[in-house]
Amino acid sequence: MTSLDPRAPLVLDTRELGRRPGSERHVELTVPAPADLGIEVLSVPEGSPVELDLRLEAVMEGVLVTGTAIAGLEGECVRCLEPIEDDVEVDIQELYVYDDSRDGQDPDEDDETSRTEGDLIDLEPVLRDAVVLALPFQPMCQDDCPGLCPECGARLADEPGHDHGDKVDPRWAGLASLKDDSSN
Repeated sequence: MTSLDPRAPLVLDTRELGRRPGSERHVELTVPAPADLGIEVLSVPEGSPVELDLRLEAVMEGVLVTGTAIAGLEGECVRCLEPIEDDVEVDIQELYVYDDSRDGQDPDEDDETSRTEGDLIDLEPVLRDAVVLALPFQPMCQDDCPGLCPECGARLADEPGHDHGDKVDPRWAGLASLKDDSSN
């Protein structure tokens, strides 16, 4: 039978499309975000709304899903650790091959091919891939974030003139006294 739960928010039923190439259906829905949707420092909070605007189209091989997903992001700047809140809009395009075509499976197809299970399709892996690939590898609160002071940890954006004075390397401290003696 099928391992997909038709009541799951990211599982769509394609029965209405039939298997007539060219038939299509437009779907707009808001679903809760699955767990771990993002990267370590920037992600979509679990359960927050994800807006989907999709077109499901029957084609010869299966069901072509195209559209967009919009979700809110939360995380922290990798330089100064300030909270970041932003939105991400990603394009989705995936062909779900009919599962009954597995009998005469093309040897060129791999296990990564998305398949229908009965009349159901699971959008979660496609959504996850699209969102994670759209996120910046190192998110920052602003493009020119100066980060934190390496000595005291002060946020440099809040204190632009932040300075600890001229520090003398303790290994050279003895020479500093010679310099002071020669100037007298």
